[in-house]
Formats: sequence, C-alpha cells, structure tokens
Amino acid sequence: MDTVTHALSGALLGRLFSSGRGGLRPAAAIAAGATAAAFPDIDYLLGYVSELTYLRGHRGVTHSVLLLPLWGALLAGLFARLARLRDRRGPDWPAFYGLACAGIAIHIAGDLITQFGTMILAPLSDRRFGIGTTFIIDLVFTGIILAGLAASAVFRRSRVPAALALVALAGWVGVGWVGRGEAIEAARAYAVTKRIPVVAIDAAPRPASPFNWTAIVFDGERYHYAHLNTRRQHALTVREGDNFIRRFSAPYLPVAQAQWAVKPMFGNGGEGELARAVWNAGDFAFYRWFAMFPVLDQVDAATPAGPCASFRDLRFETPGRDGTPFRYGLCGTGNGQGWRLFERRDDGGLRWVAGG
Repeated sequence: MDTVTHALSGALLGRLFSSGRGGLRPAAAIAAGATAAAFPDIDYLLGYVSELTYLRGHRGVTHSVLLLPLWGALLAGLFARLARLRDRRGPDWPAFYGLACAGIAIHIAGDLITQFGTMILAPLSDRRFGIGTTFIIDLVFTGIILAGLAASAVFRRSRVPAALALVALAGWVGVGWVGRGEAIEAARAYAVTKRIPVVAIDAAPRPASPFNWTAIVFDGERYHYAHLNTRRQHALTVREGDNFIRRFSAPYLPVAQAQWAVKPMFGNGGEGELARAVWNAGDFAFYRWFAMFPVLDQVDAATPAGPCASFRDLRFETPGRDGTPFRYGLCGTGNGQGWRLFERRDDGGLRWVAGG
C-alpha cells in the first residue's frame, strides 16, 4: 500500500482513539495515528545505502509484528514529548502507546493484503507473507478512508464514522478475497481443460477493480497466465476520451475469452543453459528469494562482460504499464571472470548494480 494511504488509515484510527475528555484530543490523536501508520515506511531510507539493501530490507524490521511493541513504545515516547512541549499537562506516553501500536499494526495489515510480501517475523525470519487480495494502489480503499475522515469532520462528537469506515475497509478487502478465489478457480479450470500438470496456481491483483486479476498456473517448467476479469461478461471497448479507470480495466477479459500466454521459466532452446546457470548462481540468491513468478526476461549472447541473462517477475507485469520493474540478471560465465549483477532498464540496456 502507498505511504499516503497508510498515513490516512492511521489518521482514521486516531479519530477512533480520541476522546477529548482528559485523554487524547482529536487533533493530537489524528496526527499521532497518521505518523505511526506512516512510520514503517521509514525503511525507504535503505535505498540510500544501496539498491540491494533496499530490496532485501524493505518491509522488514519496521514491519515486524515481533518488534511492533518496541516501535510503539518509541513513537509513544516521542509523541508524549512533543505534546509536553506544547502543554506541560499534556498526556504522557501511556496515553499514546495503544494508538502508536495500532497505527503500526494497520500499516502492516495494509501491506499484508498486497502481494509484494511483508516480513512480519523479522529479524527471526525473512519469509515474506501476503494474502494478495488488493492492488498496491487501490482508489476505492483510499476513498473509503477519506470518506470516513470527512464524515468524522462533520460529526465531530462521534467516533461512529471512523468505526464504520474501518468496517467498510474490511468489507472491501473481503470483496478482493472473493475476486481472488474466482481467479484461482478460473486458472484451475483452465489447467484441467488443457491437461496441464499443476505445480502451483495463484493470482495477482491488478488495478481498477477487485475482479481484475492475472491468473497464473505453473507446471514446473512454464508459466501459463492470463489477464482476466472474473465478473465481466463482455470485453470492454476503449474510445478516445474514456477515463483512465476504463483504460486500465479494458485489458482484463471475461474468463471465457481470456487469452492465455505461456512463458518458459528458463526460455527456449539454447537460452536454457545460461538461464539456469544465472538462476542458480550464488550472486543471484537475492532474486530467488524475492521473485514469486520468475521467468526469463532477455538474453544477450555477447557483451563486453560476457553473456547475460535477466529475469522478471510476472507479479509485476501489468497491462498498460510502461515497462516492468525489478528485472535483474547476471553477466559472465561464473568461472574465471565471475558474475556481474545488473538491472535491466526499460530501454533494454543494462545498469550495473553494486553489492551483488
């Protein structure tokens, strides 16, 4: 989930926690909730260390349920100190502690519903968890929060609007869960029809609708995938001047009309040997850990650094998007000259990455 939506969800929690009767006043509670809910994304600073440090550490320790009480205590102490600077009789840190923990928790929950993956057990485990019901930017999800905050501003003495908005958020995630189940069922039916030996079936959420999905079947060597809408009966047509939501949604076809593509994980023919060597290289361990649906992206047979092969993750392959992020690979032979890690740019060129 984007950081702005995280902060807004924390503000909504702050309105729910506020009392104004010797406890947290609404303004202070909203500000504290928004700050606490945005706090876990402070790990964006890892990008200033190195690109790989960011990829390995984002949604790590600051998103850990194990460390949540610690982060909550630190933030509560900060909020109390700031409150005392304004009013010496302001609330002490225990008054902020529950809200700080709740703000961090709603951030973690907001990331868990996406498919990027969240290391909730860090630092004991780097396993990424995610239920994958919601695209990382969901305008309806954000809109529900904004509606709850607006209603809370109108009905200032009531915390009911905030509570109802949080219930509506849970309901919206539930709609996404239904859509995900339908997409997986469509993928399972396709595998049965085509007699595909199934190793794994999954679905990746896509923008504009909780029923837009990329359904994925893996047979151990190839990924079979299709962009589909589980509730649509007819394909959408797009005309000049149509809104961006319709344009983003049009590529997702009804299940009966879905266009299934097949991508071998390691490419075809002579590409396979190099692709497997890159995939299994120790220098590529971070990408084996990171990618969910990896497929060979591109092979460059001859470069000054030797032959190169890059991989991409179908999880991030969204119709209508310019380029696909997180395309990484290695150049070299793994023998005398070793490997060099790179990121594939949108123009197909290579950008060398340090620390691989």
